Amino acid sequence: MKARFTLVALLTIIALVLGACAAPTPQVVEKVVTQVVTQEKVVEKVVEKPVEKVVEKTVVVQAATPVPPKKIVTWFQYDQNNVDPKSDERVGNEYLRKTIPIFNKEFEGKYVWENQFTPWDRLTAKLVAAVQAKAEVPDLIEAGGTEVNNFYKNGAVQDLTEWAKAQKWYAEMDPSALKICTTPDGKLVCIPMANRPSQVFVWKDRYPNGFPKTTDEWLQEGERLKKEGKYAMTFFGSTAFNGDGANRAVFQAIVSFGGGYDDGNGKLKLNTPENVAAVAWLREMVQRGYVTELSFAGGFQEEEAFKDASAGAIPTGLFGYRYINPLTAPSGKKYEKKNEEDMLDAIAAGDVILQPFPAAPGKKHGCGTGVSALFIPTGARNPEGAKVFINWVLSPAQNPAYVRGPGGGLPVLKSIAALPDFQTPFYQQAYQVASASECKVAWPTVVNVTGAKSAVMNAVYKLIKTDPKADIAAELQKAEDEFNKTVK
Repeated sequence: MKARFTLVALLTIIALVLGACAAPTPQVVEKVVTQVVTQEKVVEKVVEKPVEKVVEKTVVVQAATPVPPKKIVTWFQYDQNNVDPKSDERVGNEYLRKTIPIFNKEFEGKYVWENQFTPWDRLTAKLVAAVQAKAEVPDLIEAGGTEVNNFYKNGAVQDLTEWAKAQKWYAEMDPSALKICTTPDGKLVCIPMANRPSQVFVWKDRYPNGFPKTTDEWLQEGERLKKEGKYAMTFFGSTAFNGDGANRAVFQAIVSFGGGYDDGNGKLKLNTPENVAAVAWLREMVQRGYVTELSFAGGFQEEEAFKDASAGAIPTGLFGYRYINPLTAPSGKKYEKKNEEDMLDAIAAGDVILQPFPAAPGKKHGCGTGVSALFIPTGARNPEGAKVFINWVLSPAQNPAYVRGPGGGLPVLKSIAALPDFQTPFYQQAYQVASASECKVAWPTVVNVTGAKSAVMNAVYKLIKTDPKADIAAELQKAEDEFNKTVK
């Protein structure tokens, strides 16, 4: 037994010694290949580290796909691609060309602004039709406050009331501008960008005794100017552009006699003593030859008579300064930059002055008012981006350029109005005229503004031009009745 144990023990010892003398297990490497797949190439990264056995792994990591910036699509009446210096809308066109790249750079990777040119006289019908057909619509449109009821009643725009009240600019917004963007039932459906009260642009030298304060005085001045071979005024007196003249000088005259168009319940109220008196005065001005024939030519040809100073005054919206150029003053001095600066230069030089529309005896100076505004359509794909855009345009860094450009009016924010940009003679006089006038909205409750404008202007044109012996009250009543039949 002892001998057997010794032999087993010896064999065990020998085995241990041989095991200790065996060649060491070679060190191996784990090879990890990571493939990063990008849009351009595959990049391999090899990492080596010692392990006890060989393992080869391939890990594929898919790179994140870049998220494209969201479009903010706008419909403006301006065309950034139109570089024609003679274009009527060159001010707005140039604004877009300069401002779109600024916006896109500031919001790079997040938003990109895409404007789709849409003529001003087609925009309303185009938007309403698109919304009703559930077709693609923009994220923002720029339009006048006259379209508030039309858009709202047709479900074409969004209610912005609660959102607007939460914005920091809301507290300093001009209340009268906000009112224009508010529906009869209290919904704020647009954000005002600029106020556009009407004024009278006057060649100062054509009225050496001062511009008339009353309509009677203007008749007297008309006779004096007629003897000099000149005209007291020129104005938008045609039925062009769906009767848009009803929004301009005609409405200034109506308000200056204490009248209006809207009955407060969505219908027209035209046959009133005030309206009859206003049309009678306007007809007298025309029949006596105190108004240029260009007033009735259409196509904005009435502006030509002011450009050459053959007419001493032109009542129109404040934004008219952008379009009436070049100018030749009564003295022969020329303003020939052929852009909006001509009118501004003439005002700064004192050749042109801004004045209120003469008032009827015992009445206040009449003024039509409106706003340039932004609406967010129903069905907009990027309403949040649209709100970002609105806040951006109303910022101190951007709003002055907008007001001077496409806004074409006065600032709606107090802090912007206080800036040096708006302390020039043009803006100072415009503020004074607005303050001295009773400014009214032409269509506070009427929905079909296009139809209403046409009804009014067709009647007025007939009474002052084609049939000046027609009974004014009867024609106004006829226009009123025919329009009101269409109101549901």
